[in-house]
Amino acid sequence: MNAGPPPVPEPAPGPPAGPPLFPTAPAGASRLRRTATPVGVLAAVVGAFGYVATVDPNQPGHYPVCPLLRLTGIYCPGCGGLRSAHAFAHGDLAAAFGSNALAVVGYGIFAVLWAVWMVREATGKPWRFALRPVHWWGIGAVLLIFTAVRNLPFGSALAP
Repeated sequence: MNAGPPPVPEPAPGPPAGPPLFPTAPAGASRLRRTATPVGVLAAVVGAFGYVATVDPNQPGHYPVCPLLRLTGIYCPGCGGLRSAHAFAHGDLAAAFGSNALAVVGYGIFAVLWAVWMVREATGKPWRFALRPVHWWGIGAVLLIFTAVRNLPFGSALAP
């Protein structure tokens, strides 16, 4: 007598699969060692924004042209990102949004995630932040929709 296929075991509850997005220090590490990576990441970001604030992307010849824009005339999701970072570094949020609104939203998301990461590391509570495939697909969909809308006549306000 055949009882049918064996039951499929349920996945064990726990953290999502995949490597964490933020590295963590080993357990028992000093506060200085735990916060070294987030501080290093912030230093790199501040350095990059400092460079873009100093070297104006609005003047031709300082940065390469987007290859997609040059070859097809289509704005990619990153087009205007350097001009946005330059305006953001100078405190001009209206110009930053006008150059690349998605980048400005990304700056805010980065700031929040970095702050949470720093606080967790400073207090000795490592933070495992891993995105599941559905989240990556969602991010891709937002980038695709943003790209499509900014290249259509009704979305010209989103074009750099």
